[in-house]
Amino acid sequence: MILPRTEEYLISLVKELTSLPKETVWFEFKVNNDNPYEIGEYISALSNSATLAGKSNAYLIWGINNETHDIVGTDFKPSEAKVRNEELESWLLRLLAPRIFFRFYEILFNHKNIVILELEKAFGKPVQFKGSEYIRIGSYKKLLKDFPEIERELWRAFDQTSYEEKIAKDHLTESEVLNFIDYPAYFELLKMPLPEGRKRIIEKLSKEGLIVQNSAAGWDITNLGAILFAKKLSDFKLLKRKNVRVIQYKGNSRIETIREQEGGKGYASGFEGLIGFINNLLPRNEVIGKALRQDLPMYPELAVRELVANALIHQDFSIRGTGLMLEIFSNRMEITNPGQPLVNSERFIDTPPKSRNEELASFMRRIGVCEERGSGFDKVVSETEFYQLPAPIIEVTKEHTKVILLAHIDFKEMSKEDKRRACYLHTCLKYVNREFMTNMSLRQRFGLNDKDVSVASRIIKDATEHGLIKLLESDTNQRYYKYIPFWA
Repeated sequence: MILPRTEEYLISLVKELTSLPKETVWFEFKVNNDNPYEIGEYISALSNSATLAGKSNAYLIWGINNETHDIVGTDFKPSEAKVRNEELESWLLRLLAPRIFFRFYEILFNHKNIVILELEKAFGKPVQFKGSEYIRIGSYKKLLKDFPEIERELWRAFDQTSYEEKIAKDHLTESEVLNFIDYPAYFELLKMPLPEGRKRIIEKLSKEGLIVQNSAAGWDITNLGAILFAKKLSDFKLLKRKNVRVIQYKGNSRIETIREQEGGKGYASGFEGLIGFINNLLPRNEVIGKALRQDLPMYPELAVRELVANALIHQDFSIRGTGLMLEIFSNRMEITNPGQPLVNSERFIDTPPKSRNEELASFMRRIGVCEERGSGFDKVVSETEFYQLPAPIIEVTKEHTKVILLAHIDFKEMSKEDKRRACYLHTCLKYVNREFMTNMSLRQRFGLNDKDVSVASRIIKDATEHGLIKLLESDTNQRYYKYIPFWA
């Protein structure tokens, strides 16, 4: 999305572009050419070319001689232009596919009328006008289909364009960048000394991809920079709803809220504070079972840490109006993030994660927030087993993924589904550790006595009948049977 520009920004942009020796593939100068069909074709060509050039936006500017770059002014007034009684902007938008954001500006520059059309680069697929895709070859507008090698290159560029590369806040001075970004936290988390001087700090942030230099000789903060190190996420219009909400309820329902708070910082700079805040809200238990000691948190801190980190990293930022939410009840904790998982939820333990946000995930790994390999879900299962808690529940809806940690309950109070789920995840955990699930290992998982062989056998039988696990060997006494997950 293109945010509204100030006149100061637009004048700076015109100065910057006219100072270049010639037009590039991502901007074009015109004087009075107001042919709506040509404008539509240029939008397609410039948008696609901006993607190839690695630019966030492209520009079509009227009132400038394209040979000399002199400011000559224009008679074109897009605010008054119509095509068959339809406003030009509406007509263009209707004939573009997929629809992209663009905006016309009319300004005075050196007492001359200048019109600037700013448009965003193509995302995901080439932009068409009236069913045809265009591209810039040098300073010429051409049909994309006539240049198959460039078309292949464009599709490769789409594969490489990430949410993190998009711009969260643009046209900033160096001083303004440092006002919005918690740069001391960046150097502290990477265990690097804080450089002397603003220029060196800016240079380092730029190399990291947290900021990029823009066409108007200013700086833009990328989504990656804002998500990781915003002093306040609310300062960034499109990231306001990506704050983490923590809600504590009275009892087991959402009827009465005890406390609600939204985290304001970027995910990297605010992560440890978020985890500390959550752990302070969690109930604590006295001795419950052999795995727990007096005054221990109800939920393992490592499990909470892994689940929160994964929810932050793997959320779908394209789903607007929603963010990560953590809800604490008397008997459970629910962590909900936008987006369905990219891997089958039944395979969280063994499948290497596919991340929507690889740059975000990579940085969080570098600072030790999440696992280098795997999803960390094996740690979650292992910790819940050690604490002898019910197995975590994973729920996937159309637009969200929810993981539920359950408080301790006695074995006899567990439902058949609780026992079956725990049996399956225990089998998965054994398998990824190059071991096998047996009657004995399952009894240990539930804290059962040796005399409870038949109890464990019934759980194993139930999990087998539901297709969650399967028998590996059956040539020994039944109590020594070895089981593996259904997918192994």
